[in-house]
This record gives sequence, C-alpha cells and structure tokens, in this order.
Amino acid sequence: MTIDHNAVIDRKNKVVKTLVSGVAATLKSKKVEMVNAYGVIKGKGAEGYIVEAGGKEYEGKNLIIATGSDCAIIPIPGLKEALESGYAVTNREFLDMREVPKHLVVLGGGVIGLEMATYLAMIGVKITVVEMLDHIAGATDKDLVKELQKGFEKMGMEFILNARVTEVKSDRVVYEKDGKVCEVEGDKVLLSIGRRAHTQGVGLENIGVELNRGAVVTDEHMKTNVPNVYAVGDVNGKLMLAHTAYREADVAVNTILGKQDVMRYDAIPSVLYTLPELSSVGDTEEMAKAKGIDVKVIKLPMVYSGRYLVENEGGKGFMKLVFNKKYGTLIGAQFLANYSSEFIATCATFIEMEMTAEDIKQVVLPHPTVMEVIRDAVNQY
Repeated sequence: MTIDHNAVIDRKNKVVKTLVSGVAATLKSKKVEMVNAYGVIKGKGAEGYIVEAGGKEYEGKNLIIATGSDCAIIPIPGLKEALESGYAVTNREFLDMREVPKHLVVLGGGVIGLEMATYLAMIGVKITVVEMLDHIAGATDKDLVKELQKGFEKMGMEFILNARVTEVKSDRVVYEKDGKVCEVEGDKVLLSIGRRAHTQGVGLENIGVELNRGAVVTDEHMKTNVPNVYAVGDVNGKLMLAHTAYREADVAVNTILGKQDVMRYDAIPSVLYTLPELSSVGDTEEMAKAKGIDVKVIKLPMVYSGRYLVENEGGKGFMKLVFNKKYGTLIGAQFLANYSSEFIATCATFIEMEMTAEDIKQVVLPHPTVMEVIRDAVNQY
C-alpha cells in the first residue's frame, strides 16, 4: 500500500478545522461567549465562582469543570529528555508528524497506541509495542484481543508483553522481561501509557474540590462535593471517551436547570479503531463473572453475516453476547469486525432498556448488514 502521508496530515488538519469551525458557529448561534485563554478558579465571590482568564474575571452561580486530560508521563529515566528532543512523542505530536519513521517503538499497548500503530503498520512502518501487562487493549474481552493481536502480527507488528520499560535512550528503549535487560532500537518512540485528568493548575484547591487519584470526584448528577460545581469529561476520570463527556455534560446542565437526569455508565460503547475494529459495550464475560453474575455467553464468527463474508475475504472476526442467565437480559456485547463501531450502539440500547433475548428477537434488523449477526446469535439463546 502506498500512501502520501503529508496528504493525510493535510486532510486531517482540514477536517479538524471544519469541525472546530462548526462547533464555534453553533456556540455563537446560541449566544455563548467564548474566551480563548487559560482559566483559573480564583475562589468564590458574592455572585458565585470567580474564574480568571485572559486577564479578566468571570463570575457565575454555577461552574462546570471540563479541563480534560493529559498524556500520562511516568518517571522513566531518559523519557523527559526524549520528549524534549522529539525522539519520543505523545499522541498530540504524533498526529502532526510529517516524517514517517521506519521503525516506531510504542510504549503501552492501550487504545491510542494500537490505533496509531495500525495506521503506520498499514503503510509499511515497522512497529514494536512494549507492554507491561500480559495482553494488549486493556480490559477488553481476552478472546477477541487474542484474535486481534494475531491479525496485528500478520501485519508485521511485534509485541513484547510482560515487559517493564526502564530507560529511554537517544535511539532505543531499554526494558526488563523475565529478569533480563533487553533493548529495542527505533527511529521514534510513541508514549501511550494512558491519560491523567487535568486537575493541576486550574485552581480546584481554591474552592476545595475533592479529588481521588488526581481526578475530580462526581456523583450521578455530575456534582462535585462543592455546591453548584460540576465536572464532566476526562477530568472526572470515569470513562475517558468523548461521547461519555457529551452525555455527562447533558446531565450536568439538566441538573442545573432543575430537570431530573442521572448519568449511567453500564451501557456506554467503546471502540478500538484498528483494522479490524474492536467494539464493546457493557460487561465482558470476565467482568460479569468477577461480579458473581451467572452468565450465558453466545459466541459466533462474523461470517454468519452474508455482507461481512462478501466484504472480508478470509476475515477472522467474531462476536460475543453476554446474558445474565437469571434474568435473560443482555449485559454485554463485543465485536471484532469492521463497521462494528456503527452498530455497537444497537446493543447499548438493548442493555440500557434491559431487554431479554426474547425481546431482542422481536427487533427487525436490516438485511444485508453486518449487524444482523446479532439476530443469528440471539436465535441461539
């Protein structure tokens, strides 16, 4: 595959600019005042909470904290220097890289690292992923992850698991594995070991906002421990996903307006945008069993879908539905298949509505689609 990487970056920048402009236009149409400056909470005044930004003070009865998150940077010897020199990059710098490395070493086998590594592997870059755990993709269903990793390895990606990075040098990464010190050379290092809530330097201590492991503590209404102060998005550390933040913002605003609304996290979809996509919602089989739930799991290869079979020659994708055996309700769903990001919300709806297998059987799914494999799976309940 031949790709003009600079054209990709240009296209990315164009799309981002268009989307940002669209959001700005929407805010303007709603008469929202935008201040492009770093804001700091100064304290509480007579009319409410005071925020200083751009040399001016703004005061309001209610305050929503939505400062997001930053790339987690751990104290590995040489890492700070590598980031300063540009040898190591975070996801932010990675997305602006004009020069493609010949060999990328990825520190961490989580979502961000795998997504970016997938793109580079597709255009011929050698990829080595160094991960401290014995598996990649975090808490995702282990059966699907194993198959995903096999696909990555067929693309030429190398995985060094159960390895602890001990140093980053000017041209290589040093790690320990099985009691041995090893090295892997690379032209560039991508730091991808997770994200941390951005709570430093914004003045939370000035009004006494409670933190837990660096993230703002919130309840089901997105309230903090301080009256009329709310926190939404990555800053509360619950589920660091953009669509989660959107819903949390809805709940916070509705609560401020006196409308009854609560935030629920049981049916929030998550997608690993790799090739193929790995989409999930609710509990995995392992999660449910850890909670003491007696489960019935239905597992099917994606080739049960005619459209998937047509469009994925030799595809090894498969899916799982996890049911609460006592009640027959769907509590989890996982798919390893392209397009799964487009229909995982269907299963999220089933879970949110506490639908049983019999309920789901009555839902008509369109044909031919990849998602109709759900019907085939439920019919085996």
